Amino acid sequence: MADIEVESELTGNVWKIEVKEGDKVTEGTPLLILESMKMEIPLMSPEDGVVARILVAEGDVLNEGAVAVVLTV
Repeated sequence: MADIEVESELTGNVWKIEVKEGDKVTEGTPLLILESMKMEIPLMSPEDGVVARILVAEGDVLNEGAVAVVLTV
């Protein structure tokens, strides 16, 4: 098993976390929703796996390139 760090593609506020640790996800599953410039942008799972760790909380500011979620695949 390997860990994959899911990074934010932009800077924004963590508006809503859609998963919890231990959840099984498939490629394309929304992990969390970012709010940037009054737009909601989902951060999607890059592949099938299990949510190992969530490194942010709702309301946090997530910078571009920051790791938000770690998946075990």
